[in-house]
Amino acid sequence: MAATGVVAPDAAVVEMWTDGACKGNPGVGGWGALLRSGGHERELYGGEAVTTNNRMELTAVIEGLRALTRPCAVTLHVDSTYVMNGVQKWMPGWKRNSWRTADKKPVKNQDLWQALDAETARHRITWRWVKGHAGDPGNEAADALANRGVDEVRAKPALR
Repeated sequence: MAATGVVAPDAAVVEMWTDGACKGNPGVGGWGALLRSGGHERELYGGEAVTTNNRMELTAVIEGLRALTRPCAVTLHVDSTYVMNGVQKWMPGWKRNSWRTADKKPVKNQDLWQALDAETARHRITWRWVKGHAGDPGNEAADALANRGVDEVRAKPALR
């Protein structure tokens, strides 16, 4: 899996797992990220009332990368073929075509793809695809965090 970004040789090394969840598509969604570096671990999660699974997958990666305080060497584990294909195959063409697909249509989730593009430029990222729900402990933890994000959105009262 190709590495992106340029960072100092002594950059902090981070291992990250991300996942998105959606109950209905669109529906209530959540995202989760598990970050590990130098014996430290950080869990992140959140959610939205009306979203899609792809938006939550992208948000998980973006928020995980935003949590890094400086450029890092990141091994990023995702179970989303949408994210993997976007980063490794589609995004270079979208950028060349002013964020249009090969069919000249606007890229879906362009706001998030552009945010992801900006975040990945700060780090050296090695992308790894993992099969979801197949026992990878980091992926299972990210999935649990994404579902916690869904649960918190569902638990919020309808009135302020």
